[in-house]
Amino acid sequence: MNTISVITACHGPSVPYLAAAYDSLRRQVLPAGWGWEWCVQEDGQTGSVAEVLPQDERIKPGQGRPGGAGITRNMALARSAGQLVKVLDADDLLTDGALARDIAVLSADGSIGWVVSSVLDLLPDGQTVSWERADPAGGPLRGSEVIDYFVKNGYRLPIHPATMCIRRSLALALGGWMALPGGEDTGLLLAACALTDGYFNAEPGLLYRKHPDQITQHAGFTEPEEWVTRMSLIEARAAALSDGAIGRR
Repeated sequence: MNTISVITACHGPSVPYLAAAYDSLRRQVLPAGWGWEWCVQEDGQTGSVAEVLPQDERIKPGQGRPGGAGITRNMALARSAGQLVKVLDADDLLTDGALARDIAVLSADGSIGWVVSSVLDLLPDGQTVSWERADPAGGPLRGSEVIDYFVKNGYRLPIHPATMCIRRSLALALGGWMALPGGEDTGLLLAACALTDGYFNAEPGLLYRKHPDQITQHAGFTEPEEWVTRMSLIEARAAALSDGAIGRR
């Protein structure tokens, strides 16, 4: 059986959304010969995450010292066993067929390292609206073009990193998610773009929940000085990988 590992980091405010995330995962219909596991990691050691998870042998709960989303995801990655790794934030929802579409792309072409998809914002009243940025055309994406867009457009991406599915071997080679106080998913995606090309699924693969406790809604997430510091490090890492500067003096 081939496995896709769904990685979810969770802290206190996101616990109430886990049941809905699980329902969206449980509805996934995978290609023959594939199964999923859900590696849910608490950013802390309260036990509040594990105690609300349903009884399902495919769920792998874990916990550890608080370290932020990137470190928490890496701890889940360490416990994963799949050939593919799919990120799912605790407060978001997979659309029907999302995992099957990711698997189909990565199974068909070994040169593609990662897949992202279109996303819909899920508003508090249950409505869904298109993401704030225009999507690229569906199909292959050159990693270098994603990096170029990021650098030339004020550290904004043309694609949503919360939809990423990546080969586990590639994620491990890149050190997993960056140890940053925000933008850790952008860091992994840009590093993957430096080494491989990807693919964009035009069909929405994620409902991105908007709510007041969302980390990206906190003022500190976009505080200018920290924002530039984080993003410039992400850019520098991708540049070093792109030009083969690793280990050179």
